[in-house]
Amino acid sequence: MKIKFLILTVLVFLIPSQFLRADDGYRLWLKYDPIGDSEYLNMSMEAVTGIFVLGNSPTIQAAKTELIAGLSGLLARPVIEVSDPAQGSVVIGTYDSAAEWLKKLPADLPEKPQNEGYLIRTLATGSKRFILIAGGDDAGVLYGIFHFIRLLQTRQSLSQIDIKSTPRIRLRLLNHWDNLNRTIERGYAGFSLWSWQKLPGYIYPRYREYARANASIGINGTVLNNVNADPQILTPLYLRKAAALADVFRPYGIKVYLSVKFTSPMILGNLTTADPLDDQVRKWWQMKVKEIYSYIPDFGGFLVKASSEGQPGPQDYGRTHADGANMLAQALKPFGGVVMWRAFVYRADDKDDRAKQAYKEFRPLDGKFDDNVLVQVKNGPIDFQPREPFHPLFGAMPQTPLMMEFQITQEYLGFSTHLVYLGTLFSECLDSDTYARGAGSTVARIIDGSLEGHRISGMAGVANTGTDRNWTGYLFGQANWYAFGRLAWDHNLSAVQIAEEWIRMTLSNDTAVITPVKKIMMKSRENTVNYMTPLGLHHLMGWSHHYGPAPWIKDKNRDDWTAVYYHRADTAGIGFDRTANGSDAVDLYYPPVAKKFSSLETCPDEYLLWFHHLSWDYRMKDGHTLWDDICYHYYSGVDGVREMEKTWLSLKGLVDNEIFIHVRDLMRIQEKEAVWWRNACILYFQTFSRRPIPPGLEKPDHTLAYYQNLYFPYAPM
Repeated sequence: MKIKFLILTVLVFLIPSQFLRADDGYRLWLKYDPIGDSEYLNMSMEAVTGIFVLGNSPTIQAAKTELIAGLSGLLARPVIEVSDPAQGSVVIGTYDSAAEWLKKLPADLPEKPQNEGYLIRTLATGSKRFILIAGGDDAGVLYGIFHFIRLLQTRQSLSQIDIKSTPRIRLRLLNHWDNLNRTIERGYAGFSLWSWQKLPGYIYPRYREYARANASIGINGTVLNNVNADPQILTPLYLRKAAALADVFRPYGIKVYLSVKFTSPMILGNLTTADPLDDQVRKWWQMKVKEIYSYIPDFGGFLVKASSEGQPGPQDYGRTHADGANMLAQALKPFGGVVMWRAFVYRADDKDDRAKQAYKEFRPLDGKFDDNVLVQVKNGPIDFQPREPFHPLFGAMPQTPLMMEFQITQEYLGFSTHLVYLGTLFSECLDSDTYARGAGSTVARIIDGSLEGHRISGMAGVANTGTDRNWTGYLFGQANWYAFGRLAWDHNLSAVQIAEEWIRMTLSNDTAVITPVKKIMMKSRENTVNYMTPLGLHHLMGWSHHYGPAPWIKDKNRDDWTAVYYHRADTAGIGFDRTANGSDAVDLYYPPVAKKFSSLETCPDEYLLWFHHLSWDYRMKDGHTLWDDICYHYYSGVDGVREMEKTWLSLKGLVDNEIFIHVRDLMRIQEKEAVWWRNACILYFQTFSRRPIPPGLEKPDHTLAYYQNLYFPYAPM
């Protein structure tokens, strides 16, 4: 037996290292592999002797477990809890417990952080020197622990730490569009994480891993079910299941929320109406909320999609969105719950520009919502397009807390087969200036509440997680989940800074990897915009499933569910005129923004065809005709993907081999689909422009009819 063991040991050392490092992506960015950098360890952490814990709540215990695992793994030696801090200890606890403990020592503390906030500081007292991680509350301790581990993972200096961090946004949520049958609307990474059939009896270990991952980036809430809600989620059968998940998430600072169907009182309570002003309806919701809190004492509240895309709502009864939201808010308020009322609404009988509809319905209701209601607004006025201008509601409702809704799942961005880093999209929107109160009135300042002094604030991301082993289908999809959480915590972080953090924690701390991968990520979204919807074009995707290009879609049961509604290509030109000569949607913005977008002199090329219908021969700022420039953008998008692929191939042997193959193969799919997008769109628009593809560009390898006849009966929805 000893001989066999010796042979096995020798063989292990003879196997090339790339085969020993196989990584399937399950650990996300929470990899605690040995640092292996003696110089860094000598500089930063060689003297760590153990951790001293103040407090024993479930959240403090979770923080302790995480810190021990992180330090022991990264330092490649056991780091244990100690009963008395010695030289080099890490001390963790709430600020209040730390202040009480430090009374015994000649050491001072800075100002107390807010709830969920934390400080990380090197303290010296007498001959002892230790690191203190103190939270404004228990959750703050946990967030501080993850920040500290991140410093180690990314090889930051720990010689003299003085960090204080507080979340800028109060509610930082994932919205799961998960159905009770475990399918996911717009889910591209397998089935729902929630095994409803086995809950509450069996708790998958993955639920805890999900909670850890969210806590590590500051996400503090999760909406378990689809906004197109099944009312069964409110029955005792499913409330018990949701409560079991809430029990797993609670130590990690995560509250559970539910999406609800507006007509639930009729479906579950046998009422004849769901009118929000009806006394029986109001009483039904009050009793239902009381029941929910009996199962989940810290329940967060409701997310509501109403009077939109066929979903029932208060308008069915001649009431307003405020009437519906306030009815639910009043039922939740005694328990501290909130209502997140989605502003994604458009009506079949409204033939005006769809980009205006949410504004027209919600702007007049400003100031009419109760104080525990947030209006949840998508980042752009249409629907999670590869690029949109910021939604005109941002800045238009100063008396109402507006909550951002981003889409992390890549519904219009290649699903989980295209590498598209969304940190740049998120930041582009958050940094946009609305001019609501003059220059500097950014979208970020509106949603964090600082511009108008709102008590509550929120940011939601439509989740991209599923049962795929690597959680998101594509390893790089993890970066979008990560970027969302980091920006929800602090929108002042840059997309490039977040990308580098993720690369270091997920792939490597070697600059030979960091530099090229960061280049890939930072260019990826622009490449995708170019091969899908350049120069402000939008909504050119396949019918219903949104897979692949279909700019020819028309004659459906709603005009605004077609592509031709948005690009308006004809022999005269292309683009949606939203100036005063067209739908005048530009007038919904504050004057400085409206003026910029209205003028052809100042409108950014990125939004040109979003706001203007222009001749094919319109002369662009670069001197090309509009037709030629459209072509050049489509071709540059494909070239960009090919450059990404080439760069990735150069990393063979520098990143984990399993990850290398995974990304390489998906990049090959992306390149083929980028060519498909380019060829299909160019050939279709050429039927209107009647102009040749500029010389020097490769010609499409199929006819337009070929692309129009492609059929995908089982494309993911």
